[in-house]
Amino acid sequence: MKIKVLILCIDRDDDFGSKAGVKGPVIGRKACVDAALKLSLADPEDSDANVVYAGVKLYDDLKENKEFEDVEVALITGHPDVGVKSDLELNRQLEEVLKKFPADGVIPVTDGAEDEQVFPIITSRIPIISSRRVVVKQSESIETTYYMIYRYLKEILSDPEAAKIVFGIPGLIVLLYGIAKLISIKYPESVNIVSSTVAGTILLIVGGYAFMKGFKVHIALRESISKGLITLISIVAGLFIIFAGAVNVYFTFGTLAESKMGLIPVTPLIQGILYINLINTPLILGLGVMISGRILQAYLKKDPHIWYYTAGLVMLPALWITIDLTTSYAIAIVSPSLLVFFKKFMIAVLDVALGTLISVYLREKVKGWEKVEIGKSVEGV
Repeated sequence: MKIKVLILCIDRDDDFGSKAGVKGPVIGRKACVDAALKLSLADPEDSDANVVYAGVKLYDDLKENKEFEDVEVALITGHPDVGVKSDLELNRQLEEVLKKFPADGVIPVTDGAEDEQVFPIITSRIPIISSRRVVVKQSESIETTYYMIYRYLKEILSDPEAAKIVFGIPGLIVLLYGIAKLISIKYPESVNIVSSTVAGTILLIVGGYAFMKGFKVHIALRESISKGLITLISIVAGLFIIFAGAVNVYFTFGTLAESKMGLIPVTPLIQGILYINLINTPLILGLGVMISGRILQAYLKKDPHIWYYTAGLVMLPALWITIDLTTSYAIAIVSPSLLVFFKKFMIAVLDVALGTLISVYLREKVKGWEKVEIGKSVEGV
């Protein structure tokens, strides 16, 4: 054939440079043999040296058979940081080789799947007419499988979220069971307790993680923190107030029911309505703390939506009156004909009207805040 063929030995991770001090590209039979000899002396078990020896042997065979017009052998080396950096270096060295030996086709010689990842780079410069893979000591399928496993593990470790799921949670489970095993050796009588505790902890962790991921609780929490620490603190404080009130009413329900109705209700429906009536005050207080935090955060950040939060805070008494009246009427504590009923109802209506007027007034007053924010963003652009 009247074509020039380049036998190209590939060392993608630059073992020649890091172990033997050989800098690519290496062109010519003698230079390639010298490079392979240096690597063999530096690391006899490295298969990259055998790649070059195989390339030289193929060079001799093609020269002897005279199948092509001209044949040359060369070695290109990448970089220890396998990936974009190594492939750019291989591309650069390939162009340098082709300038000195303008081949019409190339025969890549590699030792596994990793080096073959650069074949698209080669074909973008010169057609591949054949390829040769050198397998030394290890099985070809084992090496390919090892490379695939290594690549996927590397990708998993580079992704923090995937690493938590694949390694973090299983690692925590194994750690907890290891601690439980050690404790059971020291205290054999506590085996059942320790086992149940560990199993419950694992279920709590796995279930909590799945719940947070499924309902995106972690995203909501992160957004709350980023929007303002004051808002987050007020929400936590408000929830604790509501929780404490609900627990207190639960444990003192009998006493509170007798003081409210003169007797303890028997039916579950009446008990549920009365329970809502009794936790009305801590519920409104907790909501008030939450909204107050939002108002303070909005004021500090010049948020024009402060009128919205203020209106909600002003209307909380109306909500308290509404819950108190409806639940009291449902369990027949009050009658719609009583004057106190209508008095509270009118107070709730006036409170809603007052909240509406305040919100309208504040909405007009804080329009300047919105303009200031827009002006800042324009200047930032």
